[in-house]
Amino acid sequence: MTEKTLTRRDFIKTAAIGATAFTIVPRLVLGKNGQMPPSEKLNIAGIGLGGMGYGDLQNFKGENIVALCDVDQNYAAAAFKEHPNATAYTDYRELLDKQKDLDAVFIATPDHTHAVIAAAAMRAGKHVYCQKPLTHDIYEARKLAEIARETKVCTQMGIQYHSGEGIRLLREWIEAGAIGEVREVVAWSTLTYYPAGHVWWSPRWLRRPTDTPAVPEGLNWDVWIGPAAMRPYHPAYHPKTWRAWLDFGSSMMGDRGVHTLDSVVWSLKLGLPESIEATSFDSNPDTYPLAVIVTFQFAAREKMPPVKVTWYEGLCPPRPAELEDGRPMGDPEGGILFYGSKGTIMSDYLAGSPRLIPERKMKELAVNHPPKTLPRVPGGHYAEWVRACKGDRKTGASFDYGAHLTEICQLGNIAKRVDGRIRWDAANMRVTNNAAANQFVKTPYREGWSL
Repeated sequence: MTEKTLTRRDFIKTAAIGATAFTIVPRLVLGKNGQMPPSEKLNIAGIGLGGMGYGDLQNFKGENIVALCDVDQNYAAAAFKEHPNATAYTDYRELLDKQKDLDAVFIATPDHTHAVIAAAAMRAGKHVYCQKPLTHDIYEARKLAEIARETKVCTQMGIQYHSGEGIRLLREWIEAGAIGEVREVVAWSTLTYYPAGHVWWSPRWLRRPTDTPAVPEGLNWDVWIGPAAMRPYHPAYHPKTWRAWLDFGSSMMGDRGVHTLDSVVWSLKLGLPESIEATSFDSNPDTYPLAVIVTFQFAAREKMPPVKVTWYEGLCPPRPAELEDGRPMGDPEGGILFYGSKGTIMSDYLAGSPRLIPERKMKELAVNHPPKTLPRVPGGHYAEWVRACKGDRKTGASFDYGAHLTEICQLGNIAKRVDGRIRWDAANMRVTNNAAANQFVKTPYREGWSL
């Protein structure tokens, strides 16, 4: 009997004949071509569980949750309570060192620690699902994509609507010529304007705190700071408000921008922008601006024309003339407009419900609907990664794609920091017209931390 043809039943029978040769069936030995069979469950660990990570955890409950890690045992208490049999950690390095039964991890920590955790997990041979943005700067994005290729683990960035129906319809319509050549896209997020439930994302009231309250019991502040410059603990940073701070977050560009620009980059097959220009409003030295307009210029590619993409953050763009009076534009939190030579597509910020406007154009499209040419993703984004880890190996938002999309968004953040235009030399990973801007391409790590 060869290793190639060994089945679960044959293995168990052989093991029984061999008396006590094996007491536990190794999980991977039973899979075809060395891969884990789909019937097997992954042993997964969650790292960062108090916010988005708690939602991620619900999507992986069908697998074996063997370990949970969060620097704040109180903030993540609900996750630990739901999984009392999972080993608890406050330091991901200890988890990766001690948890020998681990197949994969998901990461939902603040942006500034994504790269060091994901890199360590991949080098330990673990498959990785990491929330967006993939990294806090451009160098980290390039490096994670490189490590993923070297280690050959399965990766996925947490842009769940990339696996949805809406983004596929949008690309199919554009490729079918439903709106002609697309030369301009407008996208926006209004969230820095204090909408209900999102107060913590606004930097309006944030200034670097001067008081130094005691670190709460159950919070490992040194690991929370990670590779960033050390700051004394303060509730202005954790929990929730970290997104607005330059040290730790990536603003709405790194949050909703990654989601929203995903459909733009993917459907228009965009490379990296040649130039990026930002105009900011109500900024301060420590946080991202309250409102900003960022304009990306992309070159022609694959017989497609150059494209200007304008991102409005904390602002709404001008209302398109073809949108009917009284009809909402996008949704309350943001949206996308694709302007083509023959028409316009409008969608919510997640590209979940694209529509041609005005509505009569949508009715015409319904009569002559473009064919569905793109494969769909059964079960969605999380299920796709789980299947990949078990042997399928394919994900739509692998770190190659995730790094590319993250680089575009972080270029927007660099333009915000210089409040002007930058020109990007992608091959050499440098800004060519503003030497000072290059300090933001690779953020220095504090002593003791490395990628």
